[in-house]
Amino acid sequence: MQRRIMLGTALLLPAALAACGVVNQDYVEPRRYPLAPRRAEALPRGRGRRTVLMRLTRAAPGLDSRLLRFVRPDGTEGQEYYAEWTAPPAEAAEEALRRWVTDAGLFTAVLAPGSRGNADLTLESELVALHADLGRGMAVAAMTVVVLRDTSQFGTRVAAQYSARGTAPLPPDRPLHPDALAAAMVAALGDVMGRLESDLRSQA
Repeated sequence: MQRRIMLGTALLLPAALAACGVVNQDYVEPRRYPLAPRRAEALPRGRGRRTVLMRLTRAAPGLDSRLLRFVRPDGTEGQEYYAEWTAPPAEAAEEALRRWVTDAGLFTAVLAPGSRGNADLTLESELVALHADLGRGMAVAAMTVVVLRDTSQFGTRVAAQYSARGTAPLPPDRPLHPDALAAAMVAALGDVMGRLESDLRSQA
């Protein structure tokens, strides 16, 4: 009986030690980065003739995670598990676009959902790409925007639709470093914002 107990203890000991090793692993605090590109210069507001209501930005499939994403040269996708955005990418892109359009001074006012102000235009957007392309050595971001206009005769109609894609280079010496990944993706999204500003200028 005693021999049987000693044998069972010997069998359980390695598993117990392995479990202790997992429990005692050091906790790694993830790095967190704001996805917040800013326009280089804020222009006076209210130069445009119209007001615009900006709805919540949607996220394309696969872009609901906060983890920084990258595409390897062989086309497979990966994530940096110890680096993430401070907010979901689509939510951060919406706030960045709202601030960018406001700083561009294109419209009399940029309204948020729930506002009681009358909007001449409604802007719907979707974040469709945000990753680092390691094979090409650049970060990639892309958004689509649909501008809607309410008319008394025809109701709500599509006034315009835009698609913008931006890129930014990754440093060749450390393309997978979290700081480099985040900085390049923020710059790529800023490139997208600048292109959308040019597109939206005709709607103001």
